[in-house]
Amino acid sequence: MNASTQPVIVWFRDNLRLSDHPALVAAREAGAALVCLYILDDTHTGKGGNRSLGAATQWWLASSLRALDTDLKKRGQHLVLRKGDARAILPRLAKDTGALAVFWIDSEIPAEAARAQDTAEALHEIGVETHISPSDLLASPPSIRNKEGNGLRVFTPFWKRVRSQGDPPRPLPAVRKLPPPVASVKSENLKDWKLEPTHPDWAGGLRETWTPGESGAHRRLNDFLDEAIKGYAIGRDFPGRDHASHLSPHLRFGEISPRQVFHAARFAAEQHPALSRDVEKFLSELGWREFCRHLLFDHPDLHRRNLQSSFDDFPWRRDAKALRAWQQGRTGYPIVDAGMRELWHTGTMQNRVRMVTASFLVKHLLLDWREGEAWFWDTLVDADPGSNPGNWQWVAGCGADAAPYFRIFNPILQGEKFDPDGAYVAKWVPELAKLPPALIHKPWDATPLELAAAGVTLGKTYPEPIVDHKAARERALAAYRKTKT
Repeated sequence: MNASTQPVIVWFRDNLRLSDHPALVAAREAGAALVCLYILDDTHTGKGGNRSLGAATQWWLASSLRALDTDLKKRGQHLVLRKGDARAILPRLAKDTGALAVFWIDSEIPAEAARAQDTAEALHEIGVETHISPSDLLASPPSIRNKEGNGLRVFTPFWKRVRSQGDPPRPLPAVRKLPPPVASVKSENLKDWKLEPTHPDWAGGLRETWTPGESGAHRRLNDFLDEAIKGYAIGRDFPGRDHASHLSPHLRFGEISPRQVFHAARFAAEQHPALSRDVEKFLSELGWREFCRHLLFDHPDLHRRNLQSSFDDFPWRRDAKALRAWQQGRTGYPIVDAGMRELWHTGTMQNRVRMVTASFLVKHLLLDWREGEAWFWDTLVDADPGSNPGNWQWVAGCGADAAPYFRIFNPILQGEKFDPDGAYVAKWVPELAKLPPALIHKPWDATPLELAAAGVTLGKTYPEPIVDHKAARERALAAYRKTKT
């Protein structure tokens, strides 16, 4: 595109970064004044099952937008905020500024894709060009199909197909200099959006744990590849060891792209061949995120409807008291309670513990997986529209790649195996911290003297189990047998 006196607009979506941003690079090359725009579209109209952000992701978004604005100002630009229907806002802004074109990165999230298509049509009607760069996914969903033209429902062949396409394109370098802003365009006030909690302010733990924004994302990636990647393949299952990348919320908001993560990890393996196994396991986890996004592409109602229709008549129970005990980390099963309390404080939870806590809800308590998915959607800073429902359906047995469907995690054995010294439970369930490791995952087995020495009174300082493991397991298996027949 030749330089023009007419400005252009870059529409930032879930790609709140300045590096590896092809739409921003293309807009800069237009050589015109630039409007950097973010729209909080809360209209929830159109196709694709759009969802409001949960409370934790709202907090993250506010912090991420501030970080992006700061980065833009270092380059002579600033972020313009608008709230409302993108299909109306963008054409109006293009008219007001006389914009020649609008640039954005594509999204294969159905709700976002539908909104962008409608917006592009509205822009074309008034003679404004649109330039749409490929999405952040490693492979486009239409490129990964079976013989019938459907998306793959089992992860291993899916990931093999993605990898068989070769490495993704190398990420673009960070934009160092940008054209000037359009002075007449003013931004809405982020505080007016009320994304962050005030009374009460429950986000203290989130602020202690996270640094949203592109700089924070790259620090996380560098720290992970420098240290935590060593032993990741095995260590990632142990919640008391910090082998997690902590990149998921940064990926969720596009503060770092999957391409950047992929190539950085591959480079680490090339530089240090001993890390190859750990890197491949890590890349497969990036692949699982991709897998869930592909599932969402084919199933826009993934958070509402069972992928396996045989589960549509599953005999889920309704028990508000049990659900509340699970949400608050008061089930009487230490590893479950530790995970739920970690989630509330930090907005995240270790991967192995996510599976254990989810399994407990849907199999020990026989509560609908959608209840758990909704709670995680509200409390996770990395609540992803593909991964969150995809993972919950996997645990419940009604989703993709869910075999063996009848697997029921034993929370006691899971704690003893993966938190053998009890450090994770002691951190998040401090009322049990003085129990010895042999008892911390099953305090009901402690003698009265051992409980007294640890300052534990079951039923008072720490709850009795809300359900018996053996009885709950039998009840779940009976329910699943009915589903199978």
